[in-house]
Amino acid sequence: MALVPPCRRASRDAKETRNHHGARELIDLLAGKAKGRVRACPVVARDVLRRVYAPIVRLAVRDRNTEALTTVRYALVLGALIALLAPPVGAEQIAGASYADPVERYGHFALGRPHEYAKLVAKTGAGREAVLELPPGEVFEDLAPRVVRLSADAQAELLVIVSARGSGSRLALVGLKGGRLEIVAQSASTGMSNRWLNPVGVADLDGDGVAEIAAVTTPHIGGVLRIYLRRGERLIEFASLAGFSNHVYRTTELGLSKPAMIAGRMQLMVPDAERASVRVIALKGSALVETARCPLAAPITSPDALRACEASLKTSRGAIPDRARVTQR
Repeated sequence: MALVPPCRRASRDAKETRNHHGARELIDLLAGKAKGRVRACPVVARDVLRRVYAPIVRLAVRDRNTEALTTVRYALVLGALIALLAPPVGAEQIAGASYADPVERYGHFALGRPHEYAKLVAKTGAGREAVLELPPGEVFEDLAPRVVRLSADAQAELLVIVSARGSGSRLALVGLKGGRLEIVAQSASTGMSNRWLNPVGVADLDGDGVAEIAAVTTPHIGGVLRIYLRRGERLIEFASLAGFSNHVYRTTELGLSKPAMIAGRMQLMVPDAERASVRVIALKGSALVETARCPLAAPITSPDALRACEASLKTSRGAIPDRARVTQR
């Protein structure tokens, strides 16, 4: 269940309110009870200002209409919110990134040596480099940062894995703030040292215009698929399902799971705990539900099995490849 209302629903609600009620109610819809919608849907809000409030201003000036003038005051507040929350036009964007300065201070090495790093180096579209260095008790236990956007209007950010002594691994989003590279949002940790997690991917699983982040925590020992949604500086888990493993310990293959468009919606393809089959998982409300399964001839060790499963799901009415027979749920 998405915590940020969908852009399409915001646009529809705004149009209905404009057509059937007063502008005051429309302001309340966008600037009052639905403040979170402004960040997710700045284009909708700007469109409403342009199409709705400009005529109201002209009406207020012409007729000295008290209600219209009050509505204009509300509109100014909404405009200020949009200016604060929407990404600035031409803002510096992250174009790519890599890790630097391998270290031994954590010592888990889920991906093998040397894949624990002290620094993250991002390059902007303007060619500038920005560096984030972790404190002494933490490392990036990862191969490469992932450039992601959680919505069409969001700034590019980096999805990374941070591991710490005592608390284990967590997901983190890293972004530019005032030209500096900073952790802007993060999930809860796995709870103890040497307990790692592997992202599945970033995708809009419920069709609301805002992407969720999927990951398998502790994929080597009782892996759990978890779905996160950003809420301010937190990545909040709101759905989970046990019985998964998307990584082989001490290997560098992180691509054993992925989001995919299946049966007209984004779903997750993730191996089961033994990596003997690929489970296809859909988000329905606040629950994760298995919709199909591809048994494998041998435990998955490369993305090839995912591709075979995906192809068989899309052609299940015809011949199904021997290595990925489909069980529909």
